[in-house]
Amino acid sequence: MEKISYQGLPNCYRIFNDTVDFIATTEIGPSIVRFGFVGEKNEFLDKTPRGFAGHVIRHAPESQARMLPATEPVAVEEHDKFIRLTQPTEKPTGIQKELDIPVSIEGNHLSIVHRLYNRGLWPVELATWASSLMAAGGRAILPLPPRGPHGKDTVVPTSSIALWPYCDLSDPRLIMGLKYVMLSHDSNATTPYKLGMLISDGWTAYYNDGHLFVITYDYKEGAMYPDFNSPVEAFTHPMVFELETIAPLVTLQPGESAEHVENWFLFRDVPEPRNDSDIDQNILPLIQKIL
Repeated sequence: MEKISYQGLPNCYRIFNDTVDFIATTEIGPSIVRFGFVGEKNEFLDKTPRGFAGHVIRHAPESQARMLPATEPVAVEEHDKFIRLTQPTEKPTGIQKELDIPVSIEGNHLSIVHRLYNRGLWPVELATWASSLMAAGGRAILPLPPRGPHGKDTVVPTSSIALWPYCDLSDPRLIMGLKYVMLSHDSNATTPYKLGMLISDGWTAYYNDGHLFVITYDYKEGAMYPDFNSPVEAFTHPMVFELETIAPLVTLQPGESAEHVENWFLFRDVPEPRNDSDIDQNILPLIQKIL
């Protein structure tokens, strides 16, 4: 671990081993502005026209009143196994955001704890929302729940896909297979695209130029998630691609908190996935080793 300046931001924490590194900010945030193989490209988008990008914590369901910029310094607590980064309470919402980041990395894997506090005076219904703005040019991989033949055991639905009103099912960025859905980033596209999915397998991934960024999370059977029960969402726009996981909806009483944990894994030399068969052959074995 070391303290560095990153792209003009002082007092950043860089945590690294011989394989991967990540950088978390303290002057703004809480956010993680870099994750990647040591000495290689950032798997996250560095900046947007609005400022720094990377990985952030939000609260859902989405609304303009909740989309507040993280422009103030965070409080820092250094513990034996993690560093806690806490944002000042958002005055309009009464919600306080917090990230726990590890002080060491094991191989290609690290865990990030996302936490929301209700510092207001009344109960608030929300879901902890983790959002990663990914580097341009990749595609998200979204697994469908287990498939099966028509019969007495498959008479009720197991899958749901939420679509936003500006989305077109014939959009070439969307690839729908039997077992997986993929959504690609295209900087030449003229419209945004967003979908949410009920992914009960507890993982999603983003492929980009031979690298595979995998997120795993704890799916809670029977819980209610935002956006038509979508624990995973993907949003693509000519300038950005967001890969998001969301915890179940909860009602936080004043003083209560809610947590959501993402596990990150990074793999190299992965063939480009174009269809279900490619994913089954080249990506699913990697997933099965970490779940």
